Amino acid sequence: MSLNFDEQMKKRVTEIKSVIAGYLPEEDGFQRTLLEAVNYSMLVGGKKLRPLLMQQTYVMFGGKSSVIKPFMAAMEMVHTHSLIHDDLPAMDNDEYRRGKKTTHIVYGEAMAILAGDALLNLAYETAAKAFDMEPDNPCIGRAFQILAGKTGLYGMIGGQSVDVEYAGKPLTEEQLHFIYRLKTGALIEASMMIGAVLAGASGEELEKLQQAAANVGLAFQIQDDILDVTGDEETLGKAVNSDEKNEKTTYVTVKGLEQAQEDVARYSKEAIRLLDELPYENEFLRELILHLIHRSA
Repeated sequence: MSLNFDEQMKKRVTEIKSVIAGYLPEEDGFQRTLLEAVNYSMLVGGKKLRPLLMQQTYVMFGGKSSVIKPFMAAMEMVHTHSLIHDDLPAMDNDEYRRGKKTTHIVYGEAMAILAGDALLNLAYETAAKAFDMEPDNPCIGRAFQILAGKTGLYGMIGGQSVDVEYAGKPLTEEQLHFIYRLKTGALIEASMMIGAVLAGASGEELEKLQQAAANVGLAFQIQDDILDVTGDEETLGKAVNSDEKNEKTTYVTVKGLEQAQEDVARYSKEAIRLLDELPYENEFLRELILHLIHRSA
């Protein structure tokens, strides 16, 4: 990975954090504890990969407006909502996330549930601000549909429900792919699709981009499974071997570590192939995808 990429990554993540911070609530009023829990969860760290993928896809397709910004913030809110709920005792029961105490450890289980709920709702409130920015832009409604659809029953939450229901039970490869495509892939697909839609991508371009993003999401989640076995807690900022602790069937348990690593390479290669078929270029986006798929943390 080039030094130039690392410098660009740092600069862009700093910019994205600033954009997101502008949409976070003031910590006052009787519900101040909830607002503090929301902001704690949003500001605790993380690479902001989904809003970064959205922004860079938007740029690749020629987007130049600020209308992308509320959607970038909204995507990170949806993602953070899912992390808060994932960490709850009823789910993965994790104490650390991004190297810090999880929201339910700091604020209690009830407040963490409410903070997750609040962030999911705040995401839609935030994305809706784009309508005020460009009321005559028909692409905003389509982008909003993608955000809502990829978040819900047939997206992230649907995938999470199957993951929870089958915890401790054997899974087929088909079931595992279904969970990964929805639980992890849906938000990655949504991020890249929203960027493309807001920049005016055609239907054919959008379909190809979604296929590329689906491969990115699958490779990303398999790499997550690999890191749960091979990573260390200090580097990852969260507990390792948590899948085994929670009796979860993962890609590694179904296919083995070596095959999982081969499949990460295969899916990432396919993602880049599809991306390269589009008549646009963004070398940083290309490097970003390879970076997040083959990450060590």
